[in-house]
Amino acid sequence: MEFINIAGIALGLAMDAFAVAIASSITLRSVSPRQVFRLAFHFGLFQAMMPVLGWLAGKSVADVFGKWDHWVAFGLLAFIGIRAIHAALTDNPEEDVPDPTRGISLVMLSVATSIDALAVGLSFAMLHVRIWYPALVIGIVAATMTTLGMLLGTRLGSRFGRNTEIAGGLILIIIGLNILIQHLRE
Repeated sequence: MEFINIAGIALGLAMDAFAVAIASSITLRSVSPRQVFRLAFHFGLFQAMMPVLGWLAGKSVADVFGKWDHWVAFGLLAFIGIRAIHAALTDNPEEDVPDPTRGISLVMLSVATSIDALAVGLSFAMLHVRIWYPALVIGIVAATMTTLGMLLGTRLGSRFGRNTEIAGGLILIIIGLNILIQHLRE
């Protein structure tokens, strides 16, 4: 498979990670280099691992998982989005804003943004494409787009305040709905 095709697939897969990174950094208001690294590293790692898992799983497991993957992604993104909106609407300065770059939120976002990569791995197996190079490119592109999304989201969040936090939560829910609708149409 040519690099341009792999790069296009990687960029397409990274768009969810980019949008979620923007929304996540908006809810944080300001991000540290450590938070940017954590989110970029995990999104890149999960985006790289999922095609490998799809490639290894083969057709039988992917058919079963394919019936539920869109519901899982929607549920995870909606949950995180609702938490972000709740935090923005709760005007309690003593309450910390939940950090989406830590703990279970980080894992849930990483899984939700990389589920589509599992199907890509399956298709690579059917096409007899070696998975290691594409997985590496997919991971690097996802990490890069996540970093760019975090930096952009921080600027938006500091400029527009609490309204962008609500918008960030809504964006996560909309991304989840979009994934759900796209898969239900197929």
